[in-house]
Amino acid sequence: MCYTFLNDPKSKERKHMQIFLSVLAGLLWGGLCGLVNMLLTKKMASGSAQQLSSLGIIRTAVDLVALAAVYFTRGLLPLRFEYTLIATAVALSLVGIISAFRLSASMKG
Repeated sequence: MCYTFLNDPKSKERKHMQIFLSVLAGLLWGGLCGLVNMLLTKKMASGSAQQLSSLGIIRTAVDLVALAAVYFTRGLLPLRFEYTLIATAVALSLVGIISAFRLSASMKG
Protein backbone atom coordinates (compact mmCIF):
# COMPACT_ATOMS: atom_id res chain seq x y z
CA MET A 1 0.00 0.00 0.00
CA CYS A 2 2.81 2.42 0.78
CA TYR A 3 4.67 1.56 -2.43
CA THR A 4 1.90 2.32 -4.93
CA PHE A 5 3.68 5.53 -5.97
CA LEU A 6 6.32 3.42 -7.75
CA ASN A 7 3.78 2.50 -10.44
CA ASP A 8 2.63 6.08 -10.87
CA PRO A 9 3.99 7.58 -14.15
CA LYS A 10 4.19 11.02 -12.57
CA SER A 11 6.64 9.79 -9.96
CA LYS A 12 8.81 8.27 -12.72
CA GLU A 13 8.81 11.59 -14.53
CA ARG A 14 9.71 13.33 -11.30
CA LYS A 15 12.54 10.86 -10.73
CA HIS A 16 13.93 11.46 -14.22
CA MET A 17 13.69 15.22 -13.76
CA GLN A 18 15.45 14.95 -10.42
CA ILE A 19 18.26 12.96 -12.03
CA PHE A 20 18.53 15.49 -14.86
CA LEU A 21 18.69 18.41 -12.43
CA SER A 22 21.23 16.58 -10.29
CA VAL A 23 23.52 16.00 -13.27
CA LEU A 24 23.06 19.58 -14.45
CA ALA A 25 23.83 21.00 -11.00
CA GLY A 26 26.90 18.78 -10.70
CA LEU A 27 28.19 19.80 -14.12
CA LEU A 28 27.67 23.49 -13.35
CA TRP A 29 29.29 23.27 -9.91
CA GLY A 30 32.22 21.20 -11.16
CA GLY A 31 32.66 23.53 -14.14
CA LEU A 32 32.71 26.57 -11.88
CA CYS A 33 35.27 25.02 -9.55
CA GLY A 34 37.28 23.86 -12.57
CA LEU A 35 37.34 27.45 -13.83
CA VAL A 36 38.67 28.56 -10.44
CA ASN A 37 41.41 25.95 -10.83
CA MET A 38 42.15 27.21 -14.35
CA LEU A 39 42.42 30.82 -13.19
CA LEU A 40 44.74 29.81 -10.35
CA THR A 41 46.88 27.82 -12.76
CA LYS A 42 47.16 30.72 -15.22
CA LYS A 43 48.06 33.11 -12.43
CA MET A 44 50.68 30.86 -10.88
CA ALA A 45 52.12 29.34 -14.09
CA SER A 46 54.40 32.29 -14.68
CA GLY A 47 55.58 32.33 -11.08
CA SER A 48 58.58 30.92 -9.31
CA ALA A 49 59.45 27.26 -8.86
CA GLN A 50 58.03 27.33 -5.35
CA GLN A 51 54.67 28.58 -6.67
CA LEU A 52 54.62 25.86 -9.29
CA SER A 53 55.32 23.17 -6.72
CA SER A 54 52.47 24.37 -4.51
CA LEU A 55 50.09 24.60 -7.50
CA GLY A 56 49.29 20.89 -7.42
CA ILE A 57 48.38 21.05 -3.76
CA ILE A 58 46.14 24.07 -4.31
CA ARG A 59 44.39 22.47 -7.29
CA THR A 60 43.78 19.30 -5.30
CA ALA A 61 42.42 21.34 -2.39
CA VAL A 62 39.95 23.11 -4.71
CA ASP A 63 38.83 19.73 -6.07
CA LEU A 64 38.37 18.33 -2.57
CA VAL A 65 36.40 21.38 -1.44
CA ALA A 66 34.13 21.09 -4.49
CA LEU A 67 33.42 17.42 -3.85
CA ALA A 68 33.06 17.95 -0.09
CA ALA A 69 30.50 20.69 -0.73
CA VAL A 70 28.42 18.22 -2.73
CA TYR A 71 28.79 15.62 0.01
CA PHE A 72 27.78 17.95 2.86
CA THR A 73 24.79 19.42 1.01
CA ARG A 74 23.37 16.00 0.08
CA GLY A 75 20.63 16.24 2.71
CA LEU A 76 19.87 19.92 2.15
CA LEU A 77 19.23 19.96 -1.59
CA PRO A 78 16.53 17.91 -3.34
CA LEU A 79 19.10 16.35 -5.67
CA ARG A 80 20.32 12.81 -6.12
CA PHE A 81 23.67 12.72 -4.36
CA GLU A 82 25.37 10.06 -6.48
CA TYR A 83 24.53 11.73 -9.79
CA THR A 84 25.57 15.16 -8.54
CA LEU A 85 28.87 13.85 -7.20
CA ILE A 86 29.76 11.97 -10.40
CA ALA A 87 28.81 14.93 -12.60
CA THR A 88 30.92 17.25 -10.44
CA ALA A 89 33.93 14.97 -10.76
CA VAL A 90 33.45 14.66 -14.53
CA ALA A 91 33.22 18.43 -14.96
CA LEU A 92 36.32 19.00 -12.81
CA SER A 93 38.23 16.50 -14.92
CA LEU A 94 37.06 17.87 -18.27
CA VAL A 95 37.79 21.48 -17.37
CA GLY A 96 41.20 20.44 -16.03
CA ILE A 97 42.06 18.63 -19.26
CA ILE A 98 40.84 21.50 -21.44
CA SER A 99 42.72 24.09 -19.39
CA ALA A 100 45.92 22.02 -19.56
CA PHE A 101 45.69 21.86 -23.35
CA ARG A 102 44.98 25.58 -23.62
CA LEU A 103 47.80 26.48 -21.25
CA SER A 104 50.31 24.32 -23.11
CA ALA A 105 49.18 25.76 -26.45
CA SER A 106 49.61 29.32 -25.16
CA MET A 107 53.11 28.51 -23.84
CA LYS A 108 54.18 27.07 -27.21
CA GLY A 109 53.03 29.94 -29.33
